[in-house]
Amino acid sequence: MAEVGLKKWIITFTVITASLLELIDTTIVNVAIPQIQGNLGATLEDVAWLSTGYAVANVIVLPMSGWLGNRFGRKNYFLTSIIVFTLVSFLCGNATSLNELILFRIIQGLAGGGLISTAQAILIETWPREDVGIATALFGLGAVVGPTVGPTIGGYILEISSWPWIFYVNIPVGILAAYCTYTFVRATPKSGQGQPVDWWGIALLAIAVGSLQTLLEKGESEDWFATPYITALAVASVFGLLLFIWREMTTDHPIVNFKIMRHRSFSVGMFTSFILGFGLYGSVFVFPVFCQNLLGFSPLQTGEILFPGGLCTIIMMPFIGIMLKKGVPAQIMATFGMLAFFIFCWMLSNSTLQSGTGDFFWPLVIRGVGMALLFVPLTTLAIQDLKGPEIGQGSGLNNMMRQLGGSFGIAALTTLIHIRSGFHRSVLLANVNDYNQPFVDRFNGLIKGFMAKGQTLFDAKIMAAKAMEGIVTRQTMLLTYDDAYWVAGLIMLFSIPLLYLQKFKKNANIPADVH
Repeated sequence: MAEVGLKKWIITFTVITASLLELIDTTIVNVAIPQIQGNLGATLEDVAWLSTGYAVANVIVLPMSGWLGNRFGRKNYFLTSIIVFTLVSFLCGNATSLNELILFRIIQGLAGGGLISTAQAILIETWPREDVGIATALFGLGAVVGPTVGPTIGGYILEISSWPWIFYVNIPVGILAAYCTYTFVRATPKSGQGQPVDWWGIALLAIAVGSLQTLLEKGESEDWFATPYITALAVASVFGLLLFIWREMTTDHPIVNFKIMRHRSFSVGMFTSFILGFGLYGSVFVFPVFCQNLLGFSPLQTGEILFPGGLCTIIMMPFIGIMLKKGVPAQIMATFGMLAFFIFCWMLSNSTLQSGTGDFFWPLVIRGVGMALLFVPLTTLAIQDLKGPEIGQGSGLNNMMRQLGGSFGIAALTTLIHIRSGFHRSVLLANVNDYNQPFVDRFNGLIKGFMAKGQTLFDAKIMAAKAMEGIVTRQTMLLTYDDAYWVAGLIMLFSIPLLYLQKFKKNANIPADVH
């Protein structure tokens, strides 16, 4: 039964706030890694597990969240997740060693996985069935904006304070969300209580999804299959996934109900959510690295550049929900969203080493519009045929696919950058020789410039060679990042036909009974 009046809006605010907690923490830690590394005396490889452990724990819980909500009651599970997330945020800030911090981040990821899908299910339950597009749009504010503004918030906190405060800021927000959940969210029946627990299913899910996520997070840094444990993770993820699907299809009480895949819109929606995650997280990963490593921007500057695009998404989301309610086909809006994302990637692929902050304003605004046009319609299309308890299960799987899409996107683009940098470097170095007049002119000009500053001819030649090496390196990375933008844009563009495999529906209504 839908809520009305002020209570509806309080619950909406509560679940969006709780989901933002989890989503911002997905990216906020990344900007603090150098400071944590120095403070705790850790290597970059070790400190990277702060992000990896959180992501792995998160993606394991996401597909289970529907089952956990049914077994313990959606409100109870949601409230417990908020409380645990808040408490562990305090422990993260007080951690005295890297091992402690990694352990607390894993627990934080487990709790965070229960926030996203459960928040979406509560929101759909709170709003009337004819307003499901608006409810999805409001949920999308957190899901799309969270990863975008995370680096901005993190950069600002580090400018004025130290890394523990990126965790402490969660505490007042978590307390407020817990209070509002306890006071206003309606309790739901514990429909799964008393049923046997599918422990084999839980174990196989943890092995399959955990191995896959770790593989994606660590594969590039470990040189992929040249490292034995990466190969072992790949084997474990494949066999674990096959055994998990077999187990869930044959047991009477599965933790993930794969029977919902019979809905064509949901099955196709899993792929489109994957593509959305690829674009959302992949672009958020590549752009800050490009700005900071190549253009020399600070983390705070990079975050400030990203903010207008996030603001644009926030403004657009409610209008997208209203357009869905009025009957504008979700496929049409998602098509324009994918085209907008392609235009964003095309514009960034034309960046130069002289690009400044003003050059990125309009591309990121277009990306913000595209993300708004993508998230709400794609989510609505995916869940439009689900009924009753299927809502929670479908929400969990859909969010998991978006998360995995992001991990695949980051892994694929990182690998592409590594491969293409070697290619572009070899092409550029082929022109660094005495038979290439532009190179000779540039090299001699550098030598004269250094000699004019008082250097000897010998020292000037050495310095000119080092300067040319720096120029080649920077041009190599510029061309490589341009390739990454092109690939991300083309993947989104070529995914448009998938949208038209889903049902056209004037209003993707969700049944009122979603308990």
